[in-house]
Amino acid sequence: MTQPPKGARRAYGARTAPYAHPSPTTALERARSAPYFFLLPAAVLFLLFFALPIGYAVWLSFHKVEIKGLGLGKGAKSEVWAGLENYASALTDSEFLASSLRVLGYGAIVVPVMLGLALLFALLLDSQRVRGRSFARLAIFLPYAVPGVIAAVLWGFLYLPDVSPFHHLLEKAGLPQPDLMDGGPLYLAMSNIAVWGGTGFNMIVIYTALRALPAEVYEAAKLDGCSELQIALRIKIPMVVPSLVLTFFFSIIATLQVFNEPMTLKPLTNGIPSTWSPLMKVYNDAFTGGNIHAASATAVVLALATFALSFALLRISNRRTTQGASR
Repeated sequence: MTQPPKGARRAYGARTAPYAHPSPTTALERARSAPYFFLLPAAVLFLLFFALPIGYAVWLSFHKVEIKGLGLGKGAKSEVWAGLENYASALTDSEFLASSLRVLGYGAIVVPVMLGLALLFALLLDSQRVRGRSFARLAIFLPYAVPGVIAAVLWGFLYLPDVSPFHHLLEKAGLPQPDLMDGGPLYLAMSNIAVWGGTGFNMIVIYTALRALPAEVYEAAKLDGCSELQIALRIKIPMVVPSLVLTFFFSIIATLQVFNEPMTLKPLTNGIPSTWSPLMKVYNDAFTGGNIHAASATAVVLALATFALSFALLRISNRRTTQGASR
């Protein structure tokens, strides 16, 4: 066989040199660094729209505006260090304490009723005897898709005696017409809006957990002679406790941060003060009173209270779960 000339062999080697495979170390380093490029946009958005605003609010909470003289002229107003002064004012503010008590009473109505209805609907939808499961699931979840402000406006007009069809029907029937926009019934009116809008979301979470349970457990229970009620009480509910705990935490956080319902209903009645909830107190101090530093301190206190309550409830839940597993 004829051998190629030496120059041809050199030329061929020169042409194939640039296509040499990279070393295994270089390929491994590229593979390790690739995920960070995908995380970079989310990290930048988190930093700009979450971390920096929180840091700026904390910075504002430790400062205050100092006015010199009549407050006129350049340099008459300056931002100085206030230490814990804003926090002391927030914790001793009677309006903030009253708003916190109102929210606790509101949550005592909303959370049990909403989670109870969500669990009941999830159990009913998971039953084999229910027909039209898809339509019922959509109908229960649909109120959650309605924005909170729109839902509050709709229910607000249903509560007003002059325009509500329910008041008209009660008047025709000669029955008493309760005023749901003042006093104690106001808690029930706003709780109804929250329950109507939030039950569907919690139901979907619990129903998804029920659908993930193995069917063999139900079949074994039926072979043992258990009824649908016994299966629900002794099997389904204990096995979806983690989902119930999750929805409970979400409901507690949403309750402490209630803002849309009272703020939307406030123009319709005189029974809702501008500081009805803690977030309304923060909004009033920041944008009505112009005291952004006091509002920041109140917001930080509310965030810390929410974190502490959630952490304590989570620890209690984990402790009970661990004790139950050990038994």
